[in-house]
Amino acid sequence: MQWRRGGSVRGALSFAAVCGALAVAVGCGSSGSTTSSATSSATPGTTPSTTPGATATSKTAAAGGLKAVTTPKYASPSPSEPVQSGVVPIAYRNIAIDPDTMRAKVGSTIRWTNEDPDKCNVTSEGGPYKFASKDFGEGGSFELKLTKPGVIHYECTYYPTTMNGTIEAVG
Repeated sequence: MQWRRGGSVRGALSFAAVCGALAVAVGCGSSGSTTSSATSSATPGTTPSTTPGATATSKTAAAGGLKAVTTPKYASPSPSEPVQSGVVPIAYRNIAIDPDTMRAKVGSTIRWTNEDPDKCNVTSEGGPYKFASKDFGEGGSFELKLTKPGVIHYECTYYPTTMNGTIEAVG
């Protein structure tokens, strides 16, 4: 495009609109999601064959290569919180976890269920249990049987700052 003195206002506005659209397109990423359901289970010390590729420290912004600060801060369940047993539900809802802290009896099964349209996963962050679910869409779930006492910190690797939690497995 060639600019000349006294150019048209319409041309300048068109150029500005194109530049604005390009800036938005470059700054936005694809948030394609799948809604396939999957139910998986894991036992302590094992990891399913497919581990999500994204991690909290590898997310970068497309423009400029900035690293996102996504280190989760794990809360702890209150010692006065009741100890749950049986199948204990955890809901992924509105890019958050409900409840995000809990105490559960050894022998119980924890079931994470995704109620959001975006895909999610569950990955342990150290402690006595090592697991990583496959991605699961809306209505999908992942289960973990508690076999020993300890504190489990976990997160969804897509949204680690808002979707992280703590389970205290009580003997």
